[in-house]
Order: sequence, then C-alpha cells, then structure tokens
Amino acid sequence: MTAATEVIEAAGIPELPRKYRVLHVIDSLDLGGAQVVLENLIRHGDHDRFEFEAATMHGHGVYWDRLAALGIPLHSLSFHHKVPLYVPRLAWLCLTRRYDVVHTHLLAANVIAKPVAACCGVRVRINHDHCNDKLTDPRWWALPADKITNRFSTHIIAVSESTRTFVVEQEGMPPSRATTVHNGIDLDKFRPRPTQRAEARERWQLPADAFVVAGIGRLTYQKNFALFLNIAAAIIREHPHAYFVLVGTGEDDAALRAQAEHLGLGDRVRFLGYVADMPALWPALDCLLLTSRYEGLPITILEAMACGVPIIASHLDGMREILHDEVNADLVPPGEPAPYVERLRRLLTEPERARRHAEAALQTVREGYSAEAMARAVERIYLKYLEPVGALP
Repeated sequence: MTAATEVIEAAGIPELPRKYRVLHVIDSLDLGGAQVVLENLIRHGDHDRFEFEAATMHGHGVYWDRLAALGIPLHSLSFHHKVPLYVPRLAWLCLTRRYDVVHTHLLAANVIAKPVAACCGVRVRINHDHCNDKLTDPRWWALPADKITNRFSTHIIAVSESTRTFVVEQEGMPPSRATTVHNGIDLDKFRPRPTQRAEARERWQLPADAFVVAGIGRLTYQKNFALFLNIAAAIIREHPHAYFVLVGTGEDDAALRAQAEHLGLGDRVRFLGYVADMPALWPALDCLLLTSRYEGLPITILEAMACGVPIIASHLDGMREILHDEVNADLVPPGEPAPYVERLRRLLTEPERARRHAEAALQTVREGYSAEAMARAVERIYLKYLEPVGALP
C-alpha cells in the first residue's frame, strides 16, 4: 500500500477506479472514413473513464498528426505493410501496456490484431466493420479470413444494419454479439455556413456563379469516380455554369486525370487532392455526387447532410438507412450514368427541390448522428464486458 493510498483511506475518501485502457488498431492512417470514425471515437470519448491509444499497422498517413494533436500515445507497428513487424510489436504492446480493450478497424487489423490480442490475454476484442465489402473484395482470402478470425471477436460493431446482417448471416456471428452503431460526426464543426460561400469559392478558385458538384473520398475502385467523370462530361455539355471537383487521394488518381483529359473536361473538373479543412470547403459546394459501387455508412454523406448540401447517391445498403429518395436525397441504381445525369439535371433546374432535400437531411442528421452519440454507444459495448452489471447512463 502506498502512502497516498493510506492517506486516502484514513480520510475516508473512496478511491477512484482506474481508467480502462483502450487500444484502437487500424490498417493505416491514410485518407478514409474509418479514420474519421477513429478520430471521433477518441476526440469525443469519455476520457474520465477510458485511456485511449491508437496504432496503425504501418507508416503514418495524413491522420497521424490529427490523432497526435489529441494528446494520445500513437504507435506505428511497421514501416511497410509487407514487413510483418506489426505482429511482434503489437504483442509487445499488449503484454506491456495491459490493455482492457483492443478495438480493430479495417480488414488487416481485424484479421491480424484480434488473434494477437486474444493470445496476449486482452479481455475485450472489438471488431468495427465499416462496410460489408468482403464479397466484392478482389482478394480471394478476404471473406474466409475475416470469417475465421471473427471467432476472436468479443463483439462486432457494424456501421449499418445491412453490415450487421452480413456479419450474422454470411460470417456466422451470433446476433447477440453484433450491434449496429451508426457513424456520427461533430455537429458543431459541420453545419451550414452560407455566409462563408464567397470566401470558400475564392480559396479554392471556383467561380462565384458556378454550380459546383463534388465527389469526395479515396480515389479507388469502390468509389467509382470514373463514373463521376462520365456524368460530369454529360452535364457540362448542357450546363455551362456546372463545375465538378474531386476531393481525395488514392491509387486511381493518375487514371482519373487521364480520363478527364480524354473527355475534354479541361478546367471544368478540378482535382483538389486531400483537403484537411473540410468544414471550410463545404460552403463552396452545391451538391455531393456519390457514385460508389458499395458502401457502409459514408462519413461524407453525414457531413453533406449537416452542412446543408443536397445529395445524389447510389442506392446502396447503409445509405438507405439514413437517406430516402425524393425526401432528403436523390438515390439512384449504381452503375450507369443516365439515372445520375437525370437527377443532377433536376437539381440544377429545380432549386426549391434541392432546398427541401437539404433541409430534410439536416434535420435527419441532427436527430441521431452526432459523434458524441456514437462514442457513448461504443463505450456501452465496452462496459457490457468490462462491467457486466454496469452501464453508462
């Protein structure tokens, strides 16, 4: 017994329980929605009850500095994803830091970190499924590996009900050990800012009178930005004041730039790359066009809703749980450009319709998609296993 403990006991002051240690493990800290979720879980977490740390399987990435600014310990487990230093380094962390919870995000972390954590005696292993993409993943081993390593999961968190259904029906997880927790965003940071429109247009060198359509996300197969550019080509021919911007980075960058040049889009399509200050960009935008092949519940959708930007999106899984066609968004079948083009024409020529959709979407996101609500829901799952008879209020 320490001297401090003796003083506390002599004074009759109840000793505060120690904080639970939570380690988030993610494939990388490059651009992506899972990285935003991770940042929000830590930023809005209950720091009186939990001590948070984060580890990336390799490298640093654009979110490294953002997480470091939160004042938490950060770990890069390997300098390259093909060098498996992450296995011994993660094991060493688990054995020396004695985490109560290891919470994994994305496929490699799910497949590798959960078994390592289990072997090192970590009590609670949480698997966060951000998308039910295993059936479309070109890596043949993705689905069987995820299914096999689910046996090391104490609990699975799914970002949409469709993702939870996939985990239960396709991967065999018991329903009692899978919970839907919708993504949430910082509603103080993301909100309508109409008075900042001119400033945002000037900052990103967009014409003041243009109708600006944005595609936002990683430049990858999943997001199908090739379709986005084909839609842009069709609209630009008809509407001289329509401009398109692509926001993000990824392996398809060079191919998309070549496609834009081939289509003769010129300066009517802008590649903005990674934008760190997204709240400052949203006032410059008139529409979010999401052409994804598959999704869970994209953070970009929530941000657009919170900022009052109308949405045209693929009619997919998790988005159907928050977006309703002709009510708070335009939802169209994924794949062919014609349905997107038709809805975008309407948005360009029917401003009252766009306003109605944006107002309805803003109300929807404010009613239940805050980062605080997401963090509390996740922490209740932690405590279900850490304190079986306890719960957060």
